Amino acid sequence: MRIDILTVLPEMLESPLGCSILKRAQDKGLAEIVVHNLRDYTTNRHRKVDDYPFGGEAGMVMQIEPVDRAIAHLKSERDYDEVIFTSPDGEQLTQPMANRMSMLDNIIILCGHYKGVDYRIREHLVTREITIGDYVLTGGELPALVITDAIVRLIPGAIGDEQSALSDSFQDNLLAPPIYTRPAEYNGWKVPDILLSGHQARIDEWRHEQAVERTRRLRPGLLDQ
Repeated sequence: MRIDILTVLPEMLESPLGCSILKRAQDKGLAEIVVHNLRDYTTNRHRKVDDYPFGGEAGMVMQIEPVDRAIAHLKSERDYDEVIFTSPDGEQLTQPMANRMSMLDNIIILCGHYKGVDYRIREHLVTREITIGDYVLTGGELPALVITDAIVRLIPGAIGDEQSALSDSFQDNLLAPPIYTRPAEYNGWKVPDILLSGHQARIDEWRHEQAVERTRRLRPGLLDQ
């Protein structure tokens, strides 16, 4: 998979993309993540990518031309399955969505900034708008990182134990059950006896029951999906 990220703040992305699972996936050749500075696609000497909005509203707006030039350049080199715009009013990122996108080949992620982007970008250049929550951030760089991490970690081979990803929260519309490790007792706090019993079928049943209980208590809406 190749993910191209378009941003006006590439320095915000460099460190996270070079750590942990994202770094290992790139080192293994499982994913290629390329960050592009939108200012490189401007035609003015000040490398300006924003301007005042028509109609007099407060704030600055990302211009369509550098975004169009960047996307057109990338599309001239390869085909893309999705051109994603990180928008607070997009569709909510979910685990099933990440599962589906992890099977794609090439993705562009456009990071919004300032007051927003010229709406013609959303009308004509992007194929999907995604949000990571009902709140507004300074820019789309953090959501782009979240989307990238959620997708790349699911690529076979990115995680050492692939079964671990399949048992994550939300994979079956359930929260993950409690997990414990050594020591079996600490400060008088004990690991549930069932996990020390060695009866795998009973352990699996307990884990499922705990997952359902936690979901019903913490995120009941998931049980209706």
